[in-house]
Amino acid sequence: MRDLIRLLRPKHCVKNILVLLPLVFSGRLLEPFLLGRTACAFVAFCALASLVYIVNDIRDVERDRQHPTKCRRPIASGAVSVKQAQGVAVALAAVLLGLALWCRFSWESWLCLGTYFVLNLGYSLGLKNVPILDIAILVSGFLLRVLLGSAVTGIAASGWLYLTVTSLSFYMGLSKRRGELRTSGGTGRQVLQYYNPEFLTQNMQMCLTLAVVFYSLWSVDRGEGLMWTVPLVMCICLRYSMVVEGDSDGDPVEVVFRDKVLMLLAVVFAAVTLTLLYL
Repeated sequence: MRDLIRLLRPKHCVKNILVLLPLVFSGRLLEPFLLGRTACAFVAFCALASLVYIVNDIRDVERDRQHPTKCRRPIASGAVSVKQAQGVAVALAAVLLGLALWCRFSWESWLCLGTYFVLNLGYSLGLKNVPILDIAILVSGFLLRVLLGSAVTGIAASGWLYLTVTSLSFYMGLSKRRGELRTSGGTGRQVLQYYNPEFLTQNMQMCLTLAVVFYSLWSVDRGEGLMWTVPLVMCICLRYSMVVEGDSDGDPVEVVFRDKVLMLLAVVFAAVTLTLLYL
């Protein structure tokens, strides 16, 4: 059972918190109906993301067995058979469809879920070997989470919020590739042969700068005293950059969970933001 749970990569569900952003920043988080729909969307996206991870792990099982860390994944290590993984994938698809039908998701919501699945299927089938496009697909995953949160609630999110999430996602995608390039020496992913540390570092700096600027403009435009959270955001970005510069492979989830200071800063930011918006 523990290996089956690891197969779902539950730690990566933290990314799906992005589904809540449109509702949280609209000031309507305490409305039961909207909160319930957003919760359903969160669970549905967790099921979809885990389904995509399983499909990717099945396809890359032989390559993962040759990788120094990915060889410990449930399928690659043999802890979970391919047939078992396929069964879990079918169950996740049933949960996803059941939730979407029960909550009567709009066509925009279906479009977000379908686009995420198609893009990641293409990523698994070979698009991950196309430079820049591979990072763009990773970024689209973060943006589609926000779009889904907006679609299920009918709340239009600010353009500044989309720009902030997009810029920050590009930063994390680029830092992930740079971490992989550093830890593997360029012998890991096929796409790494097209990147070099200087290119990745320069564009990481550009995207991080844009993210802070966009968030600052959005917080001033939004009001409610949110501009006072800008220093916290800057501290979070600085701490994240410090961790990424270490021996990390750049995976956003691993970066967050391996650093207690970064997690504490994130909790403080969430508490301050909710206080300003709702109290």
